[in-house]
Amino acid sequence: MNEQDKNKTNHDESLKKSQGDSGAKPSSWSKMLSKRWVFPAVYTAAAAIILTLVWVYQDAGQKPLDTAATTQQVGASTNEAGTANSNPDALEVLASAESLAWPVANPGEVEVVKPYYDENGTEDNHVAAMVQYNDKFIPNVGIDLAREDNNTFDVKAALSGEVTRVEDVAVLGKVIEITHQGNMKTVYQSLGDTKVKKGDVVKQGDTLATAGRSELEKDLGNHVHFEVYKDGNVVNPSELLPGR
Repeated sequence: MNEQDKNKTNHDESLKKSQGDSGAKPSSWSKMLSKRWVFPAVYTAAAAIILTLVWVYQDAGQKPLDTAATTQQVGASTNEAGTANSNPDALEVLASAESLAWPVANPGEVEVVKPYYDENGTEDNHVAAMVQYNDKFIPNVGIDLAREDNNTFDVKAALSGEVTRVEDVAVLGKVIEITHQGNMKTVYQSLGDTKVKKGDVVKQGDTLATAGRSELEKDLGNHVHFEVYKDGNVVNPSELLPGR
């Protein structure tokens, strides 16, 4: 065999050996893919990644609102509520949570100079609560408040409501009537200078007038006569007013 044939034979054997080795020895990637557990593992890993992304998205959606923006919204709501309080409907809601207050700025500065006439009261009450006018005795259907020094004082709204009457009555003096939620009404008599007019909406504690005098109870000097009505019936204010 000449040199050329010998080289050709060696080349063919080398090629066969190379091809034979390649077919007999598969790659490591092919070996891994041939395993049964590979595809379930890949599926599980993919599912875990997807779930993680979903959790991250949900967490971002549940983050608290911006504090500054929330504060601005609360402030705007407060301003709107403050404006709404100037109308009767808002005041009715406010009045529903109110308890009757003394119709004066400082209850400690006044005293009850004539009590309410209680039909079931004591004999002392019946005597003290009688109003004498032109030789007639009239049961007192309210309470009368005055200062010990006989000075005048501001008369306040005992409840929030609407002023439904402002009138100067010859015997009773100047009279103010306020209608409240829950079929309640308060009446203030023997007034001096009045500060409100019919149709005004007032809040509890607003100044209505100054204490004054009346012909009916002229012996009391400067005072305010205060009455309370519930469902059209007069009630004892002293049973509704807080302690002093």
